[in-house]
Amino acid sequence: MAPILLNCLGNDRKEYMEETFHVNNPNLDGMEEDILYHFSLGTKTHNLPEMFGDIKFVCVGGSAKRMKAFAQFIHTELNLPGSNDEPKDICEATDRYCMYKVGPVLSMSHGMGVPSISIMLHELIKLLHHAHCRDVVLFRLGTSGGVGLAPGTVVVSEKALDYNFLPQFEQVVLGKVIMRSTELDAGVSRELLQCSKELPNLPAVIGNTMCTNDFYEGQGRLDGALCSFSHAEKLEYLQRAYEAGVRNIEMESTVFAAMCRVCGLKAAVVCVTLLNRFDGDQITSPEDVLVEYQQRPQVLVAHYIKKRLALIALTPP
Repeated sequence: MAPILLNCLGNDRKEYMEETFHVNNPNLDGMEEDILYHFSLGTKTHNLPEMFGDIKFVCVGGSAKRMKAFAQFIHTELNLPGSNDEPKDICEATDRYCMYKVGPVLSMSHGMGVPSISIMLHELIKLLHHAHCRDVVLFRLGTSGGVGLAPGTVVVSEKALDYNFLPQFEQVVLGKVIMRSTELDAGVSRELLQCSKELPNLPAVIGNTMCTNDFYEGQGRLDGALCSFSHAEKLEYLQRAYEAGVRNIEMESTVFAAMCRVCGLKAAVVCVTLLNRFDGDQITSPEDVLVEYQQRPQVLVAHYIKKRLALIALTPP
């Protein structure tokens, strides 16, 4: 079954090849070689179109271990030939990120926080550009703190908001502040929500996601090494976030949404809540429960990918 689906992603499917994206850097055109340093890849040392030209879905997450597990999971879900026991890490020559190619799916880690995912995104988008990829959808799969939601709820982000609950990412370039929009693709979000309704034990909502600069003070936690606010002030801030449509908090979504939007890439942020921040700060669920929670975004996005591949296979040329 899998080879049929994958063959339907070829050049004869014009409707899917027309959607493209762009890198906003004219300097790339004049470079003899582009070294993707943190991936240990390059345009002269590797045939990027041959290696990655058929990529249609890119799934990224903070944990290298989790993204390896996703690569193994999606291999099984797509019924691909061969063993998935030990997938090859394309970035094994570097210890910064991991990267696994599974048919038309790329599974990658991005580390923790805006700086780490930002570096990864620059090189990933250039990789997709050099590989002449088309009609690519990017997903960030992760964990988060819920705002007024029960633990285990999957939040499909409508917008990524900053600490002032604004849909923008602030990038400093040469000492000047550039503001970029952080709206995500509404069509993909709606499709993901529909997919959640087709799966058992997968509660999901669409809501705004607040992105912060750290795990403790920036998220209003009372249990860090530093704390300069009261419990009442924390709850007041979380209430204002809730009223602004925030349903979860994490540390990567604004730059992810902003960079994908600037480059014309469809993107979605899909994160599960590990706790309700109105109820506390520490994650106390048993390990087996947390493992099942963390699998929920993977199950949801895998279902979306399978549906999309079937749609492509059934669409007439």
